[in-house]
Amino acid sequence: MQDESKSIGGVPAESAVASPPNLLERLPGWGRLIVYSLILALLALMGWGIVRTAAGPVDSGMAPDFTLTTFQGETVTLSELRGKVVVINFWASWCPPCREEAPYLERTWRAYRDKGVVFIGVDYADTEKKALAYIEEFDITYPNGPDIGTKISQAYRIRGVPETFFVDKRGRLRGVHIGPLKPPQLEQKIEELLAEP
Repeated sequence: MQDESKSIGGVPAESAVASPPNLLERLPGWGRLIVYSLILALLALMGWGIVRTAAGPVDSGMAPDFTLTTFQGETVTLSELRGKVVVINFWASWCPPCREEAPYLERTWRAYRDKGVVFIGVDYADTEKKALAYIEEFDITYPNGPDIGTKISQAYRIRGVPETFFVDKRGRLRGVHIGPLKPPQLEQKIEELLAEP
């Protein structure tokens, strides 16, 4: 008769409690070094993302420059618009609050486009087909283009869409509005910036 104290479920006690070999222990020394390096790099990247998000959007100083290629194939470079008030709106076709503000943005653009004001729409994390359908649905006529590789949104540290940035005639950021704009928020900010020398 087998001694019950030395077996668990008919398996010798030594085998039942022994853990399977650790995957890292099976790797050669250089392999473990690579795994640990990757883990540290991932943690550093996550930490940088948390700090970047905690910092919030850029809202002062010179506006980060960018060149946007519109859906029509034209290019718009922010630094070439000095002397004008610029409204930069980050949006996406899948964003319900963006749909709320789209008619207001277009209406305001049409009222100010001949008064030294430029609107730029930056389409964030979207498909071209859906973005073009959105532009057509709301009859948007100001320049819009995709944020390829999310480079522009990263430069402005957006937290989501919609977000709207205001740039004065000298190219300085003069505020950001997070969430959908409602009348008369756009007009008030544009009038304030237009009144400046």
